[in-house]
Amino acid sequence: MPRGVLRSVPQGLGAAAPAGARADYAARQRVAQTARLVLAKRWGLAKAPLVAPAPPAHKPVIEPRKGFEVEDQEELGLPPVFTTVPTKDKVVFLTIDDGAEKDPRFLQMMSELRIPYTAFLTNDEIKDDYGYFKKAQRLGVSLNNHTLTHPYLPGLSYARQKHEICGMQRVMEKQYGKRPTMMRPPFGNYNQDTLRAAKACGIEYAPIWNAEVFVDRMDYREWDRNIHPGDIILTHFRGRDDWKGTMPDMVRKFLKYVTDKGYAVARLEDYL
Repeated sequence: MPRGVLRSVPQGLGAAAPAGARADYAARQRVAQTARLVLAKRWGLAKAPLVAPAPPAHKPVIEPRKGFEVEDQEELGLPPVFTTVPTKDKVVFLTIDDGAEKDPRFLQMMSELRIPYTAFLTNDEIKDDYGYFKKAQRLGVSLNNHTLTHPYLPGLSYARQKHEICGMQRVMEKQYGKRPTMMRPPFGNYNQDTLRAAKACGIEYAPIWNAEVFVDRMDYREWDRNIHPGDIILTHFRGRDDWKGTMPDMVRKFLKYVTDKGYAVARLEDYL
């Protein structure tokens, strides 16, 4: 089972299973939960983060969020811009942008707690230490495109936008061995040229976000100021130079928030 986590009663361990097998399974569940709680407390959490369900066997259809389409979106087969993945699973997806802060304790924390996240990287912010994100990649983190220099893309020509996106694709392939299929436009701003350029560069999805987490607060897109099943959550690689705290401080706030609301953090790529 992925990550060594017991998620549900395996086939054959239902009511008809031998009592000894059910007792053994229950005991292993208790041990796993105790281990999760010990790690959580080590990182300053009162509760262990909830475990996400197994990835869906049939992936949901990802369409542009209503009102976020561009002209000829469907006819041109452009990458959808979306803020939430359609699912009934009580999960959210953590995404982290740019790459300015490179905190080794953040990598350790996320690895030990087994919290999945998706990174969207900007070359100007990572070129001083590509190796940090190679470590993240070895830990299972998906690395994706956030352009070369983080410009306001709609203010650029099609050719310049394509340079920003395809140029970052080349950096990603050279440094990390593959060209990603996801791109997040800087500031969440885009136009038809952005999505046309993204498609030409091999991008299939352009996720943005429905809420944003900082070290001291949450911001929301929706009027109800809440999270919902399948929401994409944004944060940034930031530290004390920009925040009143560190990335582990931000993670603690985020995990307490979602756990208290009964949500687990799932891997975005598992739903695409």
